[in-house]
Amino acid sequence: MTAIRLLLVDDDPLVRAGLSFMMGGADDIEIVGEAADGGEVEALVDRTRPDVVLMDIRMPTVDGLAATEALRRREDAPQVVVLTTFHADEQVLRALRAGAAGFVLKDTPPAEILAAVRRVAAGDPVLSPAVTRQLMAHAAGTAADTRRTRARERITALNDREREVAVAVGRGLANAEIAARLFMSVATVKTHVSRILAKLGLNNRVQIALLAHDAGLLEDAGGR
Repeated sequence: MTAIRLLLVDDDPLVRAGLSFMMGGADDIEIVGEAADGGEVEALVDRTRPDVVLMDIRMPTVDGLAATEALRRREDAPQVVVLTTFHADEQVLRALRAGAAGFVLKDTPPAEILAAVRRVAAGDPVLSPAVTRQLMAHAAGTAADTRRTRARERITALNDREREVAVAVGRGLANAEIAARLFMSVATVKTHVSRILAKLGLNNRVQIALLAHDAGLLEDAGGR
């Protein structure tokens, strides 16, 4: 089994030490580097080629948001999991919109942080439906009208079936659940998700969920 290559980024040396100790004990995770600021991340990524970056959102010089945006513009971008002390705030939302695959709280139990890194490395987001709803509620109050107009323009690129899949992703359903609900195979769901990502220029399912919400698709779909 190939170990997941992990880069730790946090300005607090005690937090980095704790994460390193916790992650280093897992057989399937290899810590390939540490950084104290977002400004160090791109050079470290070039040298260490991580699969996942565990990124603090708040750092004094270059914060995790700016570092995430810079990383996700790369063709060979690693997955990013944001570390934060807040369940939902504007910076976390912006990091998710920039392409982060999810976030974990700094007081999350070690086993759950490990599970989040493994899920992201496998291509799955780390936002539960409950957390997604919380983020959506937080997002609703900020420039919602402008976001909705732009999101609805982008969504026109999808056909009817792809819109149904986007709604299901927005509701936090897994591929198997989407397949059962929409009467298609799991492989077909994966194909639709891949096409949605390509058509809309998105990085992951979290961004699909955010865009579906912004466009009002979840409201339009009602309880279905």
